[in-house]
Amino acid sequence: MIGRLQGTLLENKAPDLLIDVGGVGYDVQAPLSTAFRLPAVGQTVVLHTHLAIREDAHVLFGFSSKDERALFRALIKTSGVGPKLGLAILSGMEPDRFVQCIHDDDPSMLVKIPGVGKKTAERLIVEMRDRIKDLGGTERLLAMPLADQTEPRDSSAEEDAETALVTLGYKPQQAARAIAKVNKPGISSEELIKAALKQMM
Repeated sequence: MIGRLQGTLLENKAPDLLIDVGGVGYDVQAPLSTAFRLPAVGQTVVLHTHLAIREDAHVLFGFSSKDERALFRALIKTSGVGPKLGLAILSGMEPDRFVQCIHDDDPSMLVKIPGVGKKTAERLIVEMRDRIKDLGGTERLLAMPLADQTEPRDSSAEEDAETALVTLGYKPQQAARAIAKVNKPGISSEELIKAALKQMM
């Protein structure tokens, strides 16, 4: 099991990352909450990882903190929630916001995430309530520490944003419309994705 990576960030095309560790490039998928807080390409990063093994692939997921990884692992124990949907949930809203939805028994925001229907949202609220207590309680997770924001990348913000949203499960037309509504000159891809997600939520 690969539990931690420390190396050079070669690519950050959220949610897809490429990390060089001793000359070996690791493909890592990270929630937007992590990808947007990484340092600039070329700098050293540390990620806490979870390896998902399928018949056709081994997929490595990376998180900025152990708490966020623990939350992801708790999520994928929920019936009907696999790693891809767990990634989409943590990308669709900040971890503290998700914990608040569980604490408030509020499925209204959860159902706006691609792949989360009414029944899945209700299951999440019921099953995650006890798991959050096991992770240290609502108050601790709501105060989950976050790293600094990454610097804007030298690439097309609009293109990066659309790719990220489609990867998370949004339809291309839906992503393009949301981006068009919030796009403005000089906006970074991170800011554009956040604004588009907020617009769709």
